[in-house]
Amino acid sequence: MLPRTLVKIVHSPTMASDGSVEFDAVELLSRVEDVINKVTAKTKFAIDAVAMCAFWHGLVGVDGKGKPTTPVLTWADTRSREYTTLLKERFNERVVHNRTGAHFHSSFWPAKLLWLRNEQPDVWKRTARWLSFSDLVAERLFGECVTSISMASATGVFDQRKCDWDMELLRYLKVKRSQLPRVATDGETYRLSRKYARRWPTLANSAWFPAVGDGAADNLGSDCSTKNKAALMVGTSAAMRVAFVGKVPRRIPEGLWCYRIDSTRVIVGGALSDGGNLYALIKKRFGLKGDLENELSRRETPDGLVVIPFFHGERSTGYDENARGAIIGLIAEHDGIDVLRAAMEGVAFRLADIYERLSSLTDITEIVASGGALHQSPTWTQIIADTLGHSLTLNDTDESSLCGAAVYGQQMMP
Repeated sequence: MLPRTLVKIVHSPTMASDGSVEFDAVELLSRVEDVINKVTAKTKFAIDAVAMCAFWHGLVGVDGKGKPTTPVLTWADTRSREYTTLLKERFNERVVHNRTGAHFHSSFWPAKLLWLRNEQPDVWKRTARWLSFSDLVAERLFGECVTSISMASATGVFDQRKCDWDMELLRYLKVKRSQLPRVATDGETYRLSRKYARRWPTLANSAWFPAVGDGAADNLGSDCSTKNKAALMVGTSAAMRVAFVGKVPRRIPEGLWCYRIDSTRVIVGGALSDGGNLYALIKKRFGLKGDLENELSRRETPDGLVVIPFFHGERSTGYDENARGAIIGLIAEHDGIDVLRAAMEGVAFRLADIYERLSSLTDITEIVASGGALHQSPTWTQIIADTLGHSLTLNDTDESSLCGAAVYGQQMMP
């Protein structure tokens, strides 16, 4: 068996009160190169193939020379939220949602592109192409402006049934097809440019697959790729998804999204903006320290105390740009542990809403749970199981998305 090499570099986005949540594109590219440098420094054998996963929904502009014209705007960046209203006035959202798998929301490209076009016209004029961050990585490493079906499918400007860019939306947004990356076919691979092949000799002859979306990779890494098996994840945010071989549902359930793993596999689910980040927020605000898990396990949520978990905005299932978090029923006798447990329960109820909508599509017989928040809190895992009325199988795989990327690459190998 080949030795295992795992390298991790923590890098967080910059956040501000105006709703911006972004990465400096050049700095983030540098972190990717740092990771590869560290892996190859520990690897003495030639690597046949490389598979990657990347965060969905991110948007970055580049000029004609491939130089970034914008930061990498993440799904959590809400500065474009006012443009959601314009999209809803111009289009029948139900029709577009059933075609693209995405509701109109600031987490997707349409609102972001409208915001950039109207609020930053100089940037708009300088930008030659609009990319996901993983596409920028591909352009840097391979010299190819290319994306995967998986990454394109989560932009909100992709026709899920045609497996191609949605031309009706692009015309309205004034974005040409030539300004978007080419969508690769399944199994298509690339080679490093001469510059990077010289830097990383063990990767010089490797076949590189375009990145697959992190949520899709998590399903593959959790062995959840059939309709009866759902993947539930609570990390910084939270999500629940089912993936399967087959066609896009005739009608995508309201409040859920529908993307792709590749041309033959669909993934349907919902994502919350609050998860482990809400746990961390309450812990900090209430100054909670010590063995929190022990304290949480010994209590029940007080009657009448409810936490509405929209402190980081709402995605599934309402996609309400104006949603706000709330603590309801707080009295003098309650402490931070009570509020934290009520918040964990609030997230569980949001996941239950997603579960109910997914159940209208398929009979889910097993739920595999992953994510650092659940591994660190058996209490939260049990709260979610009790709220769903369904047992959870805890995935003990380290970094299930990375594992899923490897599974994807193996499946695509000739």
